[in-house]
Parts: sequence; C-alpha cells; structure tokens
Amino acid sequence: MQLVWLYKAIGLTLAGALTASTYWSLLRPWYLHWGSTDIDLDRCLSGDDLISQPYTQSTRAVTIQASAKEIWPWIVQIGQDRGGFYSYDWLENLMGLDIHSADRIRPEFQHLQVGDLVRFAPDGGPGMLVATIEPEYVLVLRAMDPRTHQPIDRTAAVYWDFTWSFMLQPYNDHTTHVILRGRGDGYPHSVAALGLLLEPIQFVMERKMLLGLKQRVEQAGRTWLGNICRW
Repeated sequence: MQLVWLYKAIGLTLAGALTASTYWSLLRPWYLHWGSTDIDLDRCLSGDDLISQPYTQSTRAVTIQASAKEIWPWIVQIGQDRGGFYSYDWLENLMGLDIHSADRIRPEFQHLQVGDLVRFAPDGGPGMLVATIEPEYVLVLRAMDPRTHQPIDRTAAVYWDFTWSFMLQPYNDHTTHVILRGRGDGYPHSVAALGLLLEPIQFVMERKMLLGLKQRVEQAGRTWLGNICRW
C-alpha cells in the first residue's frame, strides 16, 4: 500500500512538473507575444525607459489593412469615459466599469496631450497618464496614483508601476502593424508577482482590443469605399 501511494505521489509530481514546464516554455510565451514578430520583440519602444527592468512584459501586435492616419483616431480616443477599449464591454461592465466602446470616430475625443488622464474606471478609479504622444506614431500611457493623480511613486514602500505603449509601424500606404507593449514592475516582490497572475486576463482583454480595433478600422474603410462606389 505504501508503494502505491509513493507511485501516485511520484506520478503527480511528474505531471505537475510537466504541466508547469509546458506553461512556462510554450503557453506563456505564446500569449505574451501574440501576433508579434521577432523584430517586435527585439526592438526598443517608446516608454521602455520608464520601467527599465520590468518584472513582467508583453508585446502583442495586429496588422491592419489601413494607414496609420486612419488608425490613429481610434487609438487616441480610448478610455473609460471616452471611446472605450474595443474589448469585452460586457465583462468590464460586470465589474462596474461603465465602458461603452465606440463604433465610430468621436471628434470630441481626438485631443490628447502629455499629462492627460485616460480612465479605466469611473471617477476615483484607476487610470493612466499620457507620458508620450506622437500623432500617427506612438502613444505611451503610464500608471497613475489614484490618490494624487500623479505617476506612481517608485520610492514608496509598496508600489505597482505599469506602462502601456501603442506603436504604429506602416508597411505601406494601406497596411500598418500595430504593436502594443505592456511593462510592469513593483515592490516588494510579492506585489510584483501579482502582475504574473494577471497576465492571462490581460491577454484575453488585449487580444480582443487589438482585434476590435482592427475590425472597426477596416469596417470604416470598407464603408468609405462603398460610399465612393455608390457615387
């Protein structure tokens, strides 16, 4: 009987080790780098310098059949009280975030500058500050302290810092590669480790956001071409 339990314990240990190895070597790299190329992963993006040694980093991408000029208005209007995030609104609203993703370009949300707040939740909730903005090229957001509305104090005893960088890389006049990089860091390590636990959720929402962006931009282009043809 003791040998049976020993064999079971060994079998469970080996199965657990195999599962963990598969997750870290195959599954995790896949969802952290979804849609990206080797060049995307190797390149330094705007905003990387804000968190020089991230505890967690993801680089995801999608290629959109449109110019950077056509894509930019959809990116610059993201935000809880703006154009939404083009992801799973119903899931975000289950948490009371009151997000409604736009299905058109909203002119009133096209003005964004360094220091502006991009909300993820209603007043008093988390948000990010615009750290860098270069129209039709790059938008970098950085975590905000909801108490001070300032960037995270990295000298604090406990903190979690995060950056979100959108970069538009044109392939030609009608095709653009959109890269989304997230970098997180925290202290102590127990806080930083929370970022690892959130990685799968972040992947689900960001993948949908990139696909939602692609769908909206390309649909707008098809609508415009259809109108031209009818003329």
